[in-house]
Amino acid sequence: MAKTDEKADEKAGAAETTLGYEQARDELVEVVRRLEAGGTSLEESLALWERGEELATVCRRWLEGARARLDAALAESGDGGAEGDGEG
Repeated sequence: MAKTDEKADEKAGAAETTLGYEQARDELVEVVRRLEAGGTSLEESLALWERGEELATVCRRWLEGARARLDAALAESGDGGAEGDGEG
């Protein structure tokens, strides 16, 4: 199973350089829709599943990067948390 995860990470890394978050998310939504609709062969379903895993990894990496940027910005501003009361 670890080899499969490594392959997905490698493919996702390559895809990440060409796919933005929104593009990857939109394609992932379409993959899920096709899988849920059924009517595909086993081989096609497996290919869709693998593509979905790649896209999910791309999305996760984008989100992790965004979180890291937010955390860095908060640390730089000296505001260690976002615990404001919403008043301003």
